[in-house]
Amino acid sequence: MIQATRRHVLTLTAGAVAVFAGGAIGIAPARADEEAFQAAIRDFTGGVEPQAGRVTLTLPDAVENGSSVPVSVAVESAMSDGDLVEELAIFADGNPLPGVAAFAFTARSGVASAGTRIRLAQSQTVVAIARFADGSVFMDSRAVEVTVGGCAA
Repeated sequence: MIQATRRHVLTLTAGAVAVFAGGAIGIAPARADEEAFQAAIRDFTGGVEPQAGRVTLTLPDAVENGSSVPVSVAVESAMSDGDLVEELAIFADGNPLPGVAAFAFTARSGVASAGTRIRLAQSQTVVAIARFADGSVFMDSRAVEVTVGGCAA
């Protein structure tokens, strides 16, 4: 049995980001293109067009440093069989990888809300999308100004 230490996991994760391509190492682009951003959202929603409402995304309008941006999301839901949020995801259209965070819920969660800190590469739009058990999808979005980017280019 192999014991993985934190250092092993970080080394493997860093190695997975770098891709050997024709003798040169390529790193993820500094910004995801619009198609990658839309594809990430389509993958999460299963192709269902998100509707505005029921989701409240909270983050600062402007931040000095994009390395640690506080964000919280709350979804209006009874969290019962007929009105159950299964998953909540946060996307950022200006980051190298548009999927920033995802949270799973069950009826035992009681509420569909989450808070975290995210990295933002530059000024951009952040989108929170909630996927309900009945297949419906709701969203909220906010623009945020970033003075100093938090992602390495």
